[in-house]
Amino acid sequence: MTSRLLKLVSSAYQKGIILPICCLFIPTLLYGQNPALVTKTPANQPASVSNDTLYLDITQDLSTQLLPFEEIYKLALTKSPLIRLENEAIITQNAEYKLSKILILQTATGFTNYSFGNQSILSNTSFGADALGQIANGYRTGIGLQISLYDLFSRNTKIRQARANYQSALIRKELVELQLKKDLVTTYQDLMTSQRVLKIRIQDEQAAFAVYRIAESDSQQGRLDPKSMATASNGYAQTKSIAEQAKGEFLKNVFYFEATVGVPIQQLKRK
Repeated sequence: MTSRLLKLVSSAYQKGIILPICCLFIPTLLYGQNPALVTKTPANQPASVSNDTLYLDITQDLSTQLLPFEEIYKLALTKSPLIRLENEAIITQNAEYKLSKILILQTATGFTNYSFGNQSILSNTSFGADALGQIANGYRTGIGLQISLYDLFSRNTKIRQARANYQSALIRKELVELQLKKDLVTTYQDLMTSQRVLKIRIQDEQAAFAVYRIAESDSQQGRLDPKSMATASNGYAQTKSIAEQAKGEFLKNVFYFEATVGVPIQQLKRK
C-alpha cells in the first residue's frame, strides 16, 4: 500500500499536480486509518442544534425564561441541602436546650406496690388484736429523689451552655443563608454570561459554516483552489470547536445552578 502511494505521488509530481495536497493524506494511510468524514449539515439548518440545553432556549435571554432571582433564592432556602442540614442542627440544639432544663430529674424515681394480708402490729390491748394495723394493706406510691451537689450547682450553667449552642445554630444558619445567596448570585451571573457567549459562538459557527459551504460548492465547480478550500474548512472547524466548548461551559453552569438551588432547572422556569 505504501509503495503504491509513493508511485501515485511521484506520478502526480511529474504531471505537475501540487504535491503538498497529496501529502496531506499520507499519515492516515501509512497508519492504516481512514480520513475523518465530515458530516454535512443541510444548508437550511443551523450548524449547531441545541438539543441538550436542558429545557432552555439559548436564543433568548435566560432572565426572561427563569423565575426572578429573589423567588429563586426563596426556593433555595427551602430546597438547598445546606439549609436543610442547618435546620436539622437547629432542631437538635433546641431539643438539647429543653432537655437541659429537666436533666436534674434524671435521678428521681417513682414507685408503687400493693400489700395484702394481716400486717397488724402485735400489741397487748384490752381489745385484743390491733385492728388499726390493717390499714397497712393496699397500694403504696411514692417518689424518691437523690441530687448530687454537682448536678445541683451546675444546672444553671448547663442550661446557659445549651441555650448558647442553640443560639449559635441559629446564627450559623444565617451565615449559611448569606453564603448561599453569594454563591447563587455568582452562579446565576455565570449562567447568564455563558448563555450569551454561547449564542455568539453559535452565530460565528453558522457564519463559518456558510463560508465553508460556499467554498465547497466553488471547489466542486473548479472555481476555488485547494488551499482556499482548506482555509475555509479549518476556519469552520475552529469556530465549531469553540462553540462546543462554549456549550459545555453553559451546561456546566446549568448543573452548578441546579445543585446550588437544590431543584431541577425545569422547575425554575416561568409558568
